Amino acid sequence: QVQLVESGGGSVQAGGSLRLSCATSGYTDRRDCTGWFRQAPGKEREGVAVIHAGRKTKLYADSVKGRFTISQENANLTVYLEMNSLKPEDTAMYYCADRAGTWCGLASVWFESWGQGTQVTVSS
Repeated sequence: QVQLVESGGGSVQAGGSLRLSCATSGYTDRRDCTGWFRQAPGKEREGVAVIHAGRKTKLYADSVKGRFTISQENANLTVYLEMNSLKPEDTAMYYCADRAGTWCGLASVWFESWGQGTQVTVSS
């Protein structure tokens, strides 16, 4: 059974840092594209960052460029999101998701498997 499990969320003050982890299991083949998404109360889910395992390419939302870094380790089974200079507007539930194939963008609708999410709260 395919599983994605997020961890590392928590409460921090503005300017602080958190590192989210997404551990995957149950796959027989490597998933090509893994991404982080977030959803704040009353808002739509938005793509934060994605990474393509084969091409090693990364894509970030404009709102997090220069502050967040996505990376992948452990034979592509764990994906991290390093979040620095956090702002109150980064407060949301953060999800990781993945998909097979060459496309790797920030549109959540194309991702196939999802974790349960981890909450990030940034206070001012």
